[in-house]
Amino acid sequence: MNTSSAEHGRVHDAPSNNWVYRVLPRALWPYAQLARWDRPIGWQLLMWPCLWSVALAAGTAASLGSFSPERFVFHVFLFIAGAIAMRGAGCTYNDIVDHDIDMEVARTRSRPLPSGRVTRFGAKAFMVLQALAGLIILLQFNGFTIFLGILSLALVAIYPFAKRFTDWPQLFLGLAFSWGAVMGWAAEFGELALASIILYGAAIAWTIGYDTIYAYQDREDDELIGVRSTARRFGDNPRPWLIGLYGLAVLLIFFAFLAAGAGFFAYAALVVAAVMLGYQILVLNIHDPLQCLALFKFNGIIGLIVFAGLVLALLVRLI
Repeated sequence: MNTSSAEHGRVHDAPSNNWVYRVLPRALWPYAQLARWDRPIGWQLLMWPCLWSVALAAGTAASLGSFSPERFVFHVFLFIAGAIAMRGAGCTYNDIVDHDIDMEVARTRSRPLPSGRVTRFGAKAFMVLQALAGLIILLQFNGFTIFLGILSLALVAIYPFAKRFTDWPQLFLGLAFSWGAVMGWAAEFGELALASIILYGAAIAWTIGYDTIYAYQDREDDELIGVRSTARRFGDNPRPWLIGLYGLAVLLIFFAFLAAGAGFFAYAALVVAAVMLGYQILVLNIHDPLQCLALFKFNGIIGLIVFAGLVLALLVRLI
């Protein structure tokens, strides 16, 4: 099935009706696949902690009388564009590092590098171009935010190797993927605060949870080739772990909201998000790869709900 996907220019676990295959010339498909443009859930999950932080900081700025609608919209735009650019660069880097591993895993064998549709040189050049785009976006922020953005590169560099030396590579993903939770606040105030640090911890716990569900797709292949993951660590009974991780995420978001003085709608959205996280745990079937993928993607809606609650709370404060 993976060989067939590669022969038709697709990857095994991406929808064939994506805009990439309808808009871009066929010659560009492999590069779009390297950047995961055909699987937007990745950059969306990277984006949500950024936007949570932007909206939380905006609410605090509004209470201090220093809120700027233009600055808020500009920051939202920059973080969306930055998430797309850096997610693409990170995925390309990850595929370069995992080239040999991806050839051994059924789900990843049809990706551009293991299938031979992109050379390693071409992948490296494309990674540099995306990183440069990310740098241009980063330079639009204040100096402290730029410093934080550069600091995050160490986490991004370590993550692809984590599966080789720890059962908790999802923790390293969380550390890197959740960094926007501090950057959004820094973009507004030029410094960190307790609320943003707590929000960062919440996003890490959330990321470990949803990426564990994602990792159950590959557990059997990972066991055969010696790749480590929380899915292998948690075994056939991940529910207690997921209850702990998702419960911690909800609790820490609650405390972040308290520390920042978030409004009613932020808490209401958090309740809805908590119910949706609980639903994932309740229905999870770790032996059904398609369901694991669907539940993983479901977290994009959860991220949107939390952001919408923060924006509504901001609007109420401005009225």
